[in-house]
Amino acid sequence: MRSPPLSIDGVSDAELVERARGGDRDAFGELVERHQQAVFRTALVALRSREEAEEVAQDAFVAAMQKLDDFRGEASFKTWLLTIAWHKALDRRRRAAEWFRRFVSRDEHETPEPASAEPSHEQALVDEESRKTIRRLLHKLPAKYREPLLLSLTGDHTFEEIAALLGVPTGTAKWRAMEGRRLLRDKVRRKAHAGRGGLR
Repeated sequence: MRSPPLSIDGVSDAELVERARGGDRDAFGELVERHQQAVFRTALVALRSREEAEEVAQDAFVAAMQKLDDFRGEASFKTWLLTIAWHKALDRRRRAAEWFRRFVSRDEHETPEPASAEPSHEQALVDEESRKTIRRLLHKLPAKYREPLLLSLTGDHTFEEIAALLGVPTGTAKWRAMEGRRLLRDKVRRKAHAGRGGLR
């Protein structure tokens, strides 16, 4: 049986999932359209490589399509999808870790941009060299603070979704993001006072 024509604005994710389960490929295509940026940015937080994040995003959508019957609606479709992407990104990062330890210098000659986020007023005033310094300091934060902070900065996730991705309570996710921001600011201030970061 043919599904009725899709309305982008009027159909919920849950309805699209049901249509996709019934074989409506356009319905799943609409789900991809709605969430592809959030999936990409989630993978980018874990991998810090746009190319790898794009590959993981594609893998995540393929896996979601294959596992659609496993989706039970206990969380939103978006949260379920982002969790798939997050775990795939972490798996790729773990597989690459040994290769990086052997073949990649520990010096950060080039650090990919974290997922797009609105810069603060302070960041907007610093020159490019200082931005690179801030990015290096950001990526030196412990992962438990860096990851919730970067996920929150994408603007694509609620703290409930971040908590689900990281497997921690919502309050913990919020606190870690705030603590990550505080630690980063402290590092930037110390760098500025040392006179090496080009910050004023």
